[in-house]
Amino acid sequence: MNTKGEISKFIEKYYLHFNAAALVDAAKAYEDQLNIGSKMLVSLAGAMSTAELGKIFAEMIRQDKVHIISCTGANLEEDIMNLVAHSHYERVPNYRDLTPKQEWNLLERGLNRVTDTCIPEEEAFRRLQEHIFKIWKDAEDAGERYFPHEFMYKMLLSGVLEDYYEIDLKDSWMYAAAEKNLPIVVPGWEDSTMGNIFASYVLKGELKASAMKSGIEYMTFLADWYTDNSKNGIGFFQIGGGIAGDFPICVVPMLYQDMERTDTPFWSYFCQISDSTTSYGSYSGAVPNEKITWGKLDIDTPKFIIESDATIVAPLIFAYLLDM
Repeated sequence: MNTKGEISKFIEKYYLHFNAAALVDAAKAYEDQLNIGSKMLVSLAGAMSTAELGKIFAEMIRQDKVHIISCTGANLEEDIMNLVAHSHYERVPNYRDLTPKQEWNLLERGLNRVTDTCIPEEEAFRRLQEHIFKIWKDAEDAGERYFPHEFMYKMLLSGVLEDYYEIDLKDSWMYAAAEKNLPIVVPGWEDSTMGNIFASYVLKGELKASAMKSGIEYMTFLADWYTDNSKNGIGFFQIGGGIAGDFPICVVPMLYQDMERTDTPFWSYFCQISDSTTSYGSYSGAVPNEKITWGKLDIDTPKFIIESDATIVAPLIFAYLLDM
């Protein structure tokens, strides 16, 4: 008996060809991975948190349909920014028509634009800065070191932000992840707003860089996690491209080739949602078969590319996995 909900039935009935069919095939293969006990890594590039993916991604986390996340520093922090400053965000539906002067006016109002959405500097960035600095400093004074996401977890679970909540807490994927202490890797965290702020405190001599665990430590953590969890396979579901995807997928060839652990299994599933065109030297636009030559995927690994907008595609796939 089909226990799927109306959204799932809709895409099964009407999504029959081309990228629509790839969406359904990828969703079913993701579900197959979970059914045989495989784990799944989800990578988040772009501005998926500001796109409010947390409204459905948080439930994926709560229902154990994602087991580890790789994300940019922007996605790590912007979900929390949306949690505490949502009413101060401004949508700019005519963003394609803005002149340089209009863009400058947004800057002067403390509004940083992400496509059609402006993040308010004072209510989002500075509101977090006040609290995260204390957590960073307390750790340094205690001689403790943590990863960027662990500091964020501490801030969320401490309750210091509760007075600022402006959305339903169940719509925050970072809070859902913090409650489960879900493993996260955040490659290139330094280029995020909070990473820039942390660097500014190091430059001012108010914090030591050593208080923050590094990207190399993220990679060694991921290597151990992969080794410990790959008995039944680990799938790779990539939203967008860039470092959020390229960093974690490399753990397999590193273990197999550089560590000479030749019993390391390849990723057991691969799907990428991308609107990047295939071009010379492009990682984001590379077809999955190229990853075979790098020792990331096997010949028989189920592989999918959905060439579309992740803000449209990802919620539909997650809805299918959640039987919506």
